[in-house]
Amino acid sequence: MASRRYKVKKAAQVAVKEEVKDFIEKPEVLVEQFSKTEAFFQKNKNLVLGVLGAVILVVGGVLGYRFYVSSQDEIAQKEMFQAVFYFEQDSLDQALNGDGLNFGFLDIISDYGATNAGNLAKFYSGASYLKIGEFENAISQLNAFSSSDLLVQARAYSLIGDAYMELGNYSDASKNFDKAANYQPNKNITPHYLMKAALAYERQSDNTTAIARYDKILTSHFGSAEFQNARKYKARLEALASP
Repeated sequence: MASRRYKVKKAAQVAVKEEVKDFIEKPEVLVEQFSKTEAFFQKNKNLVLGVLGAVILVVGGVLGYRFYVSSQDEIAQKEMFQAVFYFEQDSLDQALNGDGLNFGFLDIISDYGATNAGNLAKFYSGASYLKIGEFENAISQLNAFSSSDLLVQARAYSLIGDAYMELGNYSDASKNFDKAANYQPNKNITPHYLMKAALAYERQSDNTTAIARYDKILTSHFGSAEFQNARKYKARLEALASP
């Protein structure tokens, strides 16, 4: 049975090769094929030209949009420079709203939201709102932010968790701290987010899950700055659970 299938497959391959050979080596075959193509084009000229035009428009539109966004991003980066300076100086009102001459982060988001700078402005504005105690606005802006950078994206999740902690919503806080800890884990920052998650679970009286987060630090992040505290807090919770 296998031999028969092989013979059929081999025969099909030979037929294809002969067809290609005829097409290349026999001029009359090429002329005939060209004539068929030309006849099809003449018969369907409007359709072919329409499809071709649509493809050109789509490709041109995509390339044009990318160029436009790239040029806008360069402008937005320059416009955001002063807002970042204000943020670093803790002049958060000017950072968010500008100073009358220079854009603030909210202006960047409004005018350049589709750019990388506009995306980053959402992170900065969320962090700014968190610092001034506008926790709902902080959550909104940080949820709108996204990045493939392991440090910045994890930090955004953690800041959302901080905002929920301030609002007393420990359930959503713990979920976001877990997201921060699980986003491309590394030895430098993951233990810090695990500690935050453990505390949020403790606030929910979910000591079992809190112990699991402390234990993860002890088993996977030996030597981290959080190691000793994790061991101490885990022991405390286990003592509370003892009869």
